[in-house]
Amino acid sequence: MKKITRKIAQTELQVLFYSPIAWFILIIFTFQAAMSFTDGFASFVQRQEMNYFNGNLTMFLLGGRNGLFTSMQSYLYLYIPLLTMGLMSRELSSGSIKLLYSSPVTNAQIILGKYLSMMVYGLVLIAILFVFVIWANFTVMDFDFKLALSGLLGLYLLICAYAAIGLFMSSLTAYQVVAAIGTLSVLALLNFINRFGQEYDFVRELTFWLSIGGRADESINGLICSEDVLYFIIVSALFLSLSVLRLKSLRQKSRWQVSSVRYVGVLVLALMSGYFSSRPSLMAFYDATKTKQRTLTKNSQDIIKHAKGGLTMTTYVNALESNATSGLPRNRKWDMDRFKQYVRFKPDMKVKYVYYYTNTGDPEFAKRYPGLTDEQIVGKISKASNIDSTMFMPPEEINKIIDLQPEGYRMVRLLERETGQKTFLRMFDDMQRYPGETEISAALKRLVMDLPVIGFVTGHGERDFNNTGDRGYFRFSQDKPFRYSLINQGFDGKEIRLDEEIPALISILVIADMRNPLTPDEQAQLNAYIARGGNLVILGETRRQEVMNPFVAQFGVQFLPGQLVKRDSVFSADFIQSHITEAGSQLSYIYENMLRQERVVTMPGVVGLDYTTDKGYTVIPLCVSDATDSWNELETTNFIDDTVRVNSVIGEVVKPYPTALALTREVAGKQQKIIITGDADCLSNGEISMQRAKVPAANFNLIMGSFFWMSDNEAPIDVRRPIPGDNKLFATGHDVKVSKWLLMGVFPLLLLASYLFIWIRRRGR
Repeated sequence: MKKITRKIAQTELQVLFYSPIAWFILIIFTFQAAMSFTDGFASFVQRQEMNYFNGNLTMFLLGGRNGLFTSMQSYLYLYIPLLTMGLMSRELSSGSIKLLYSSPVTNAQIILGKYLSMMVYGLVLIAILFVFVIWANFTVMDFDFKLALSGLLGLYLLICAYAAIGLFMSSLTAYQVVAAIGTLSVLALLNFINRFGQEYDFVRELTFWLSIGGRADESINGLICSEDVLYFIIVSALFLSLSVLRLKSLRQKSRWQVSSVRYVGVLVLALMSGYFSSRPSLMAFYDATKTKQRTLTKNSQDIIKHAKGGLTMTTYVNALESNATSGLPRNRKWDMDRFKQYVRFKPDMKVKYVYYYTNTGDPEFAKRYPGLTDEQIVGKISKASNIDSTMFMPPEEINKIIDLQPEGYRMVRLLERETGQKTFLRMFDDMQRYPGETEISAALKRLVMDLPVIGFVTGHGERDFNNTGDRGYFRFSQDKPFRYSLINQGFDGKEIRLDEEIPALISILVIADMRNPLTPDEQAQLNAYIARGGNLVILGETRRQEVMNPFVAQFGVQFLPGQLVKRDSVFSADFIQSHITEAGSQLSYIYENMLRQERVVTMPGVVGLDYTTDKGYTVIPLCVSDATDSWNELETTNFIDDTVRVNSVIGEVVKPYPTALALTREVAGKQQKIIITGDADCLSNGEISMQRAKVPAANFNLIMGSFFWMSDNEAPIDVRRPIPGDNKLFATGHDVKVSKWLLMGVFPLLLLASYLFIWIRRRGR
């Protein structure tokens, strides 16, 4: 059987390569690949020569949105029908199929032989792409060769699947053009079939599995998934089997009812195989990238390992909320794809969706649907979306199940372990909207580990973490729709009064802008917390030195009289842009990024800090003011009408002053960490939301970096990955011209010359 199949394939290849169509496709394919590759190559060389940073070059040259493999994937559906349209149609139209029937050749041998010829031709196409891979390998530093091979595998499997479909369509008709059009039609159907039947769970699973659109994307970008590999194998086997059955029905002149049963049987078998291959517990993965870009970071994997036992994620979708579309049945698969990496490591996680409606107070709905009740609005939305309005529970029913009022009745996910621990995973009011790895891992960590609890001291005029005004601390501490709020990054907040013992669960205590002095009993409670090694964040403010200095004196720190100013023609003199110090950047990678990117912390009204090291603390200046035109102003207080001047007579000196200090010491076998700043506004709702022209403010980085350091790197979750080494091209603008000349000109011409040589030689014979 193998010998006959190989002989048929050899004959088919001879016919194919003696025809101009095969060579024409090779030449056009090569030219398009060269154009796509050299365009990307040229853009990265240009960026490099302009001193822009190029990173992850292998991925961007070959994969991503516009890489070589991604571009060529979008062209393949045009080429394969032209190759396969004559495989069987030619035999049917010429009558040579009767000779095959009369010979000792089985239907399977005929189909497999012709399919094998297409597999060999597919290898030729892959070999052409491999030339560009080799070119990139010699021009990109630390080229990721495994990623490239993963992409080539995905494209080859896609070509084989296309060829099997084209072969079947060719067996249905004696007209080659009809076969080509039929192949294009089937490919179009398989691209869009995942839009059908999304209202029904089982149908949704089948139609999504059948969809061929984007099937090679994962492989192109470096992740080989068993589901995708098996998809291509099953689809190829399905259409090859249908082709064999088609020849069998022609050969035996079977009734259409019998043939239909056979076709349906093969299709059902393929669908069931595909359904089981797409079950998370049966899927396997291989991340071919050097830095494992397509896999969860180690910290996230460690968190999932702790989440043993059952885990359920229930998504609550409110029809009268702006995020509702994302959770509708037709979008569920796309919605769940965002958690694919987590399902990979937690395949037994159950997923549920609950639909309801309740008024969120959004004025947009009132404008769009004036005079309508909530139920009527849901009816109109359901009709427009072609869904059943009865799937949405009324407010009184959902309130019996869960209280979503604290979440503002927004689309939210409840993560719940079988042991009873629960937490919410939220949508956010930004461009991305969906939670990323940091937020998802933080929510999971909340279920399986004790996360840091931040205590906000109150009772002495301090900044309030419940206050949503400009001076309050609500936004960075517990604003739920805000991605970078501490509550979404793995922290809990709690109001603390010092007239009682500070709870042991408090790991970081925040004292911000204290206006009234502590009583002796309150001081005693605070001293007990400090003595046990509790961490502190102390934020001073102008005109608070008298109250704050007696407290911070125990750390060897003093808030200087007056306040820092800077002579500036644009901003008020009391607006200070503080910079992270070199020593401070060593405490946290977030600080380090701020220093490298030259980001600043804006402090509108800041007190300079002085310190000694005789209190047992190691003191590191974390932030400092500018070294030029900046000093500690002791006289001027009106920075709108008055002009600031340096008065050296009273001790005003132009120099950088510390605006934030980091203190450490060993207490009870652990490191106590304290941050003291001369400004409380830098963390306020108003300041962290402020944007000023040409001011690279990074106040939120200061917040994240500080709490990351003080929580011993527990939160926010560190999801950094190794920086890919393929960040440099060994090429110049001249090399780009040479590349285009060779790849877009010489390479296709060599193929053309090969065809002409074979054609002339054949005519001579």
